[in-house]
Amino acid sequence: MRSPRITGLLENNTDDTDRLWAELTAAGTPLMEPWGHGRTLVTFLWRGEADRVRAWWNIDVPLTRLPGTDIWHGSEVFPSDLRTIYGLVLGDTEDLPARPDDRGPAQLDRDNPRSVFFEADPDDPTDASSWASVLQLPEAPRSPWTRPHPGIPAGALTTAWFRPDVPVTAYFPYGIEPDDLPILVVFDGYLGQTLMRIPTVLDNLIAEGRIHPTAALFVRGRDETRLRDLTPGPHVGAFADELLPWARTRWGIGSPTGDNVAAGQSRGGLVAAHLGLTRPHLFTGVIAQSGSFWWPAPPEGVPRQLIRDAARQAVPRVRYFLDVGRMETMPGPDNAPSQLDTVREMRDALRSRDCDVTYLEYSGGHDYVNWRHNFPEALIAVTR
Repeated sequence: MRSPRITGLLENNTDDTDRLWAELTAAGTPLMEPWGHGRTLVTFLWRGEADRVRAWWNIDVPLTRLPGTDIWHGSEVFPSDLRTIYGLVLGDTEDLPARPDDRGPAQLDRDNPRSVFFEADPDDPTDASSWASVLQLPEAPRSPWTRPHPGIPAGALTTAWFRPDVPVTAYFPYGIEPDDLPILVVFDGYLGQTLMRIPTVLDNLIAEGRIHPTAALFVRGRDETRLRDLTPGPHVGAFADELLPWARTRWGIGSPTGDNVAAGQSRGGLVAAHLGLTRPHLFTGVIAQSGSFWWPAPPEGVPRQLIRDAARQAVPRVRYFLDVGRMETMPGPDNAPSQLDTVREMRDALRSRDCDVTYLEYSGGHDYVNWRHNFPEALIAVTR
């Protein structure tokens, strides 16, 4: 499939590669052309010498070389409300670039003005930063809550060490006494604090009266132990049983009636839901975005364990927000079920127990740009 724009430019310009590239990238990349019925033809472009080039992450679009040039192109039709991330990768690379100016085997789309930075936690020596380009098509929904609003002051952030390897950053809304404030507990907390912009979301929603004032704890573990830490089991409940009293002693926060919220993405969403099932007296709200409900992988047990647990023990006291990307159709680890299938099954299991479940499927994959967009709606849903 070839972009009509490329075809048209080639008819009028076949000799001057520099001019052709300038015309192709004048409006930025990738190229986007309407394809009818809520679809858009997206054409990725790259220039240079390589054996193989792809636009890759939640998408996988091979690029081919225009004969007689060093220009590569690849097109695919997507829903016009798609938002996701990608990199341009050479050869068999399956990584994202470590720097925005990286010219190695993983690169940003240099003519795409939209990018996202996965900043490494400065207190975690096992973490590493990366970058990705953002593919945002014309009908992708926008959120009014993820950027600072004029005239709304920012809440306070302070960091303390809960355990020797677990720093926790606390958020306090501006101008509000912290005593007995409910707590939003966020796993993968450093990305929640930075990339997800949750402090800004809280500032805006609280100031506009969309949610009641709440404090937040951004739980920052170590990347090297993340899978172990974010696996359901007694250690997760024990962690919460210690974390909330610690926060009350240190800062005076925490709902005396247990109206706290557990939130996370992917494995973080898995353990947030686990806490909703096993600690309903502590957490009356759960935000599980693209939760890894396929867990455990087949070598470690029978997949869908938390779904079976939900069908037996979920209580209506706890409200849930679940979302998942319609592109999350690949099998999980060791051929476990897909994220999309298992999030749908978790929704059904919770509703079978008369739980209040807000459910959202979006055009996109397993990525933070959609989770960030959906998080304000999630907070409103579980704290109303």
